[in-house]
Order: sequence, then C-alpha cells, then structure tokens
Amino acid sequence: MERETSATARLIQRVRGFRYALVWEGIAVGAAAGLVTVLFRLLLSKGDLLRAWIGDLIADKPWLLPLWLLLLGVAAGVVTLLLKWESFIGGSGIPQVEGELQGALSQTWWRVLLAKFVGGLLTIGSGLSLGREGPSIQLGAMAGKGVSKLWKRGPTEERMLLTCGASAGLSAAFNAPLAGVLFSLEELHKDFSTEVLLSTMASSITADFLSRTLFGLQPVFDFSSLEMIPLTHYGLVLVLGAALGLVGVLYNFCVGKAQDIYTRIPWAYGKTLLPFLLAGVLLVVYPAVLGGGHDLVGQVSEDLPLQALLLLFVLKFTFSMVSFGSGVPGGIFLPLLVLGAIVGSAFSQGAHLLGVETSTANFVILGMAGLFAAIVRAPVTGIILISEMTGSFSHLLTLSLVSLAAYVVADLLQSPPVYDMLLERLLQKGVRKPKSGEKLLLESTVCLGAPACGKAVRDLSWPGHSLLVSVQRHGQELVPQGDTVLQAGDVVVLLCDQSVSRQAHTALQKQCKS
Repeated sequence: MERETSATARLIQRVRGFRYALVWEGIAVGAAAGLVTVLFRLLLSKGDLLRAWIGDLIADKPWLLPLWLLLLGVAAGVVTLLLKWESFIGGSGIPQVEGELQGALSQTWWRVLLAKFVGGLLTIGSGLSLGREGPSIQLGAMAGKGVSKLWKRGPTEERMLLTCGASAGLSAAFNAPLAGVLFSLEELHKDFSTEVLLSTMASSITADFLSRTLFGLQPVFDFSSLEMIPLTHYGLVLVLGAALGLVGVLYNFCVGKAQDIYTRIPWAYGKTLLPFLLAGVLLVVYPAVLGGGHDLVGQVSEDLPLQALLLLFVLKFTFSMVSFGSGVPGGIFLPLLVLGAIVGSAFSQGAHLLGVETSTANFVILGMAGLFAAIVRAPVTGIILISEMTGSFSHLLTLSLVSLAAYVVADLLQSPPVYDMLLERLLQKGVRKPKSGEKLLLESTVCLGAPACGKAVRDLSWPGHSLLVSVQRHGQELVPQGDTVLQAGDVVVLLCDQSVSRQAHTALQKQCKS
C-alpha cells in the first residue's frame, strides 16, 4: 500500500513539473513521427505516378488489364493478412487513436506502425478512394507511443506523446502545423490544455519542417492569388453551407450503412478484394475518381460543365463508400475534402446558370471547409486546415460562415460526428483493453453551465478507483476539499486506475462539459 501511495505521489509531482520537458519530448516525437509520415507520403506520391503509368500502358495494350487485376488481387490478399495480424490498422486510424486516449483500447505500437504503413501503401497506391491523413495520424501516434515506451514513460506522459505524434502526422501529411495542433485540441482531446498545446506545437512544427524540407514550401493546394468574395455573395455562402450540411449528413449515414453491408460478407478476403477489383476497372473506365483525389481539387476549380461535376460527385462518393466501408487501411479526410470541392464547384456553376457571376475557385475552398465541418464536426480545425492547405488566410470570414452554417444544419439533424460514430462501432467489436494497476491523471476544464459548475466537490461522483486530486484556478493549484466549489474555467485533475480510464474520461465529460 505504501509503495502504491509513493508511486502516486511521484506521478503527481512529475506531472506538476513536466510542462517544459514535454516541449523537448514533443520535438523528439515530432522528428520520429515526421520521418515516418514524410516517407509514407513520398512513397504514396511515387505510387500515384506508377498507377498513372500503368493506366497509360493498359490503354495502349488492353490485354494487360487481367494481369493488373491479378496483381490487385494479390495486394488485396496481403492487406487481408495484415488486417488479420493486426486488426487496429483497419479504416482511418483516427478512432483508434481517440479510443486509446480515452482509455478504451490499447494498441501495440510497433505492430500497428508496420502493418498500417504497408497496408496504407497498398490500398491508397492501388487507387482505392482513401486518404493519407488518417493513416498518417495513426502512424504518428504510434511513433509517439514508441518513443514513450523506449523512454519508459508512464501512462499519463504516454498519452501526451501519443497526442504529439498524431499532431505531427497531420502536420506532415498536409504541411499544416496549426491544423495539427488544433486537431489535437478540438477532436482528440476535445479540451484545451496548456501542456497539450505546447507539446503539440513543438511536434507539429518539427514535423512540418521535415515535410517542407523534402516537398518544398508550396502549399498543398495553391490558391494564394484568389481575391476575396464580395459582401453581396455572403448570402450564397450561407446557402452553400446549408447544402453542405445536408451532404455531410448523407455522407455519415452512408458510411455507417456501407460498413453494415460489408458485415454481411462472411469471407474476409472477399470484403477486401471488392474495392481493389473496382479500382482496377475504374483505372480504365474513369480514372479521375481513383486515390485520394488531390489533383481533382485543381481540376474542379476550373469552369467544368455542371453535368460532368454531378457525375464526378456520384462516382467519387460511391467509390469512397465502397473503399472505406470495406475496412481496409485508409482515411476519409482527403476524399471528403475533394467531395466538398466538387459540391462547391457545382454550386458555383449553378449560380452561373442563374446569372450570378461567382469565382469557382473561391467556392471550391468553401466547399472543402463546410463539408469538413459537417462531417467531422471540428470547424475550427477545418478552417485553419483549409487556410494552410491553400496558402491563404484571407478567406477566414467566409470559411467561418460556411462552416458555421454546415455545422448547425448537421447538428440540428442529429448526425453524429463521423469519428465518434466510428469509435463506437469499433468498441462494439471488443478490443484489447489497457492493463490495470498503473495510475493515470486526466484533466478537464469546467465549462459555464456544466453540471459541476457551482457545485461542491463532495456533491460530485466519480467512478471507482478514481479521485479528484487537484483544482487549478487562475494559474493557482488548489487542494480540493469537500466544500470546494468549482467555478467555470477551473481545471480539475482526476487520478484513476488505467483500467477505468474510459469511465473516468466519460464522467469528466459529463460533469464538466455537458
């Protein structure tokens, strides 16, 4: 008992003083995660070139198509074996990271790192409509966990380094360091923490430096020369936002239904093989919808016919559902941004038919941000992400407006955020849980109007094996007593056993956020 008390005391003492140590550790994690993500991104770019070359070769020699389909079948078999060996590599990877941060599951970092890397290269490189950002975030998170294991850090510090790695992964994937930081705060932790902010800033900047060293200083999409949208078109921005909210609801609904349909296929290899073979056929029939769709954003920024845009949207949307629903490794970030760009372009062309002159490229940018807000439900991250990816912060007002409208519509229709929905589905399957015995510190900010706001500590209940150990108010630390009344803005720190960390996390969210 005395040994456990001593270990708990050492944990609390270390956490009180490791804010700046986390900055240095964040730099180390950013370097490790950045190297992994940059290599992943580089190999994927080579894969895109190889796939385009194969497409041109098959166009000249159609008899090579069966051989290509055979190779895709082999790739599907390898991915199936990887999924059997390590099930946590399936899908985006972001729900797995969120689940681990909540204490709901535990990933073996080196297995996930290896299997996700190879599996992601095979699926995205083969042309499935999947993005690199989800795998990059999971790869970065596992690199962070690996650094933590090698340095023998405790579970509290490990969660911080895992978050640093996830932030670095997104930063390196899109040259978007600020979005990497905000994603960690808004989506992964869903809370503001100075420790998380400082450490993820260090890791994101480090990873971004590595990425720009290799890929150059140009943004992912170069829209820096665009003029601002005139005030007279702000009504159109709101209408577009509402439309994107509806598309986001449809997208999240179809993601769930696609996964449900695939569960009816009993043969694991059959689930994986279907999107691979479809990718092989589309390489000949309609190659524009293959892969994440990075080049499509530039193409739909031109004034394309409305009918062509609608056909492109239907095919890209359908193929994205077929690809992601199968459960193979790959993300949804980039495909959903491409779909948003298509919606924005189609909206602009529709306005042209009604006699309203609009800049198509401007509405492409708005479409990406609005659909991200509707689907992921992290509007601030989406606004900064699109600004960094396009190389311009001059559209912040209209990006905010379209994101707000899309968010409100999706929220009113009670469409769950996509990653929350995917995490719940993942946990329903039964997963590896964290080991019990080790202690973990969780913290949360008390929001105005939350159940805990204005209540005494004695009136709050927490799960078993957990204890409220600290209240931070205006930069000062209070030792909570039974009559300590919590105020809005207080940061409460809960000590819990690692085996009940998810219940403790849920209790904190209900008490401090709801």
